[in-house]
Amino acid sequence: MNFTRADFPSDFVFGVATSSYQIEGHSFGGAGRTHWDDFAATPGNVVRAEHGAIACDHYHRLDEDLDLIAGLGVDTYRFSTSWARVLPEGRGTPNAEGLDFYDRLVDGLLERGIKPAATLYHWELPSALADEGGWRNRDIAGWLADFTEVIMGRIGDRVWSAAPINEPWCVGWLSHFMGGHAPGLRDIRATARAMHHILLAHGRSIEVMRGLGMSNLGAVCNFEWANPVDDTPEAAAAAARYDAYYNRFFVEGLFTGRYPDLAMEGLEPHMPAGWQDDFGTIQAPLDWCGLNYYTRKNIAPTDAAWPSLEEVEGPLPKTAMDWEIYPEGLYRFLTRLAQEYTGDLPLYITENGMANYDTLDAGKVDDPVRIDYLNQHLDSVRRAIADGAPVAGYIVWSLMDNYEWSLGYEKRFGLVHVDFDSLQRTPKASYHALARALARDA
Repeated sequence: MNFTRADFPSDFVFGVATSSYQIEGHSFGGAGRTHWDDFAATPGNVVRAEHGAIACDHYHRLDEDLDLIAGLGVDTYRFSTSWARVLPEGRGTPNAEGLDFYDRLVDGLLERGIKPAATLYHWELPSALADEGGWRNRDIAGWLADFTEVIMGRIGDRVWSAAPINEPWCVGWLSHFMGGHAPGLRDIRATARAMHHILLAHGRSIEVMRGLGMSNLGAVCNFEWANPVDDTPEAAAAAARYDAYYNRFFVEGLFTGRYPDLAMEGLEPHMPAGWQDDFGTIQAPLDWCGLNYYTRKNIAPTDAAWPSLEEVEGPLPKTAMDWEIYPEGLYRFLTRLAQEYTGDLPLYITENGMANYDTLDAGKVDDPVRIDYLNQHLDSVRRAIADGAPVAGYIVWSLMDNYEWSLGYEKRFGLVHVDFDSLQRTPKASYHALARALARDA
């Protein structure tokens, strides 16, 4: 790595992240069925019909994985809780084994001197709630609030930070408009309702956590820089629409109490009744804002239905996800958020990393491309800090190779290689390089 801790503010927080369904293994410990289990069981949705039944078996290998986190020398670990592991039917009687697991996770982190950073919802909705309309149903705000009460009633006194929902755009647009994630819908009416109810549920969850006496609460949104494919006014307009429904919709709801006009051109006719009255809840005060950032998209106009655009392959080097490597976008979002929305509120990069074509050779995994990716993006973070953005931390995605949703197990984002047959963990060169950079005496 081309940095050490000394290149960042003394209180800057470094971390690593995972999510529950991607690593835990969902077929044991009393966990209930989720809409991701249903989505994966439907032919054509997931590569090789792979699913999260075992995943990385983190549930049974917890101590080994916590030792890997500690070995990195990071300050914080961002994990998510599985709603269906805690409440198998989404409501009702909690699963004692699930609560005990998250107790052990949090206590294990604290014993190792690592700050637990919890995300309540990272996409695995209990099937019983999906049957009742899931995110299309306004009642989900109350359901998430009740789940928040149960899980944070158990671990909320010991977590360092908490956020209700990971990547609202993926929960809303990708899952209900594009059909790429569970529940796999392609329905603009469902999309509009889901996107609003996500923010309403976020606000209710924040209210519950405040009521429990918790602090250091935030929101985690994902961002992709919208790049017009050429210099025409039509391309600029298409990129602006993409930016509105991808990057601006959720942060404007959270921080300004309105939605962008360019997004509402298509969504407003389908919004739920009374949506304008919910911003008092949606704007529950936050202590920080999190950015998940990976890439940019090159946007071209089309004559199709709204939003009348398409993504076009770009010229930059790409990751194994075919995502362009564009660290400048991270700098732009950090400075833009601070200037336009969040002001002095601390900003955390809550996810950044890359899928690479990693191979295990003689017990080692050399991944210089990932090291370069992290270096480039941390350079952007330093630039943003130098230009006044209040960036407080950077969290790498991901600790280990895991279940990459509709792409199954073939995309490797981890600092640690996982053999999905033996489940053996092997730290990659990037893991060792990051550990050296974060060493306290570096």
